[in-house]
Amino acid sequence: MPKILVTGGAGFIGSHVVDVFLQEGHEVVVVDDLSSGKLDNLNPQATFYKVDITSPELEEVFDRERPEVLNHHAAQMDVRRSVADPLFDAKINVLGSLNLLEACRKYGTRQVIFASSGGALYGEPDLGPEEEDRPLRPASPYGVAKLAVERYLQVYWQLHAIQPISLRYANVYGPRQDPHGEAGVVAIFIERLLRKEPPLIFGDGEQTRDFVYIADVVEANFLALHGLMAAHGRRPTDPWVFNIGTGLETSVNRLLWLLEETMGTESHPLHKPPRPGEQRRSVLDVRRAERFLRWAPRVGLKEGLQATVAWFQKALLTQGP
Repeated sequence: MPKILVTGGAGFIGSHVVDVFLQEGHEVVVVDDLSSGKLDNLNPQATFYKVDITSPELEEVFDRERPEVLNHHAAQMDVRRSVADPLFDAKINVLGSLNLLEACRKYGTRQVIFASSGGALYGEPDLGPEEEDRPLRPASPYGVAKLAVERYLQVYWQLHAIQPISLRYANVYGPRQDPHGEAGVVAIFIERLLRKEPPLIFGDGEQTRDFVYIADVVEANFLALHGLMAAHGRRPTDPWVFNIGTGLETSVNRLLWLLEETMGTESHPLHKPPRPGEQRRSVLDVRRAERFLRWAPRVGLKEGLQATVAWFQKALLTQGP
């Protein structure tokens, strides 16, 4: 059972991934600077280092722990911030990732699972769900940075035999998502509805996204790990980039309606101008993941929203106003 280092392991997605790896018997090391992650999310069975992935201290963690697998979820996640401050975005998402890959090279980490982005890489879809082989047209510095890391992973495979798998996520939602610090419209809407505040919709609300539940994303990480473990020094699949979504588009307006139906409430949303760098449509084709990883989304949107609302009702209402 290889030792796994999870960056961003106190964050929304990363903490769920840590939980499953621990349940499966892996030794797990978490690196998180807690800029957006929370100690409450952190599994106490994991070894924790409060370290920024851009810091020289990262090398000390690799030297001490010698992980065999890197699961890389730490990131600057806000598309809007990447537009406003592309240098900061590149520092975290590109240079921080390179710092990790160099540590992998120096200290014997042979496999990397990278949390990439589906919507941010493809740009506006031409017709139906986006396939992995279509031309990439990132419309924000955030998308450019994710693409750059995918390319670096290819180079480190060719030069240093570090096996990569990149998982291009759709819009992930579920328990533990931060309604303040992360780009998660589901969490933002739920909190505002619980607090009887009007939801904010940027644009006309007919922009669409592919919403995938956190449990399905965690399963994709688990299957990606086992694909790497089974490869024994060979690239586990060719190609090695996978969309992780549902193949279904849901508009922001319909999402709000579904949440109102789930919560038994009604709201009067406020509309604001569209935000720069955000695309009109996003939906992913997941047939390659079905074929190579034996993965498919299992949780429907209504079911996932019900579970997410229940978690927020317990977590947020007890906090008070």
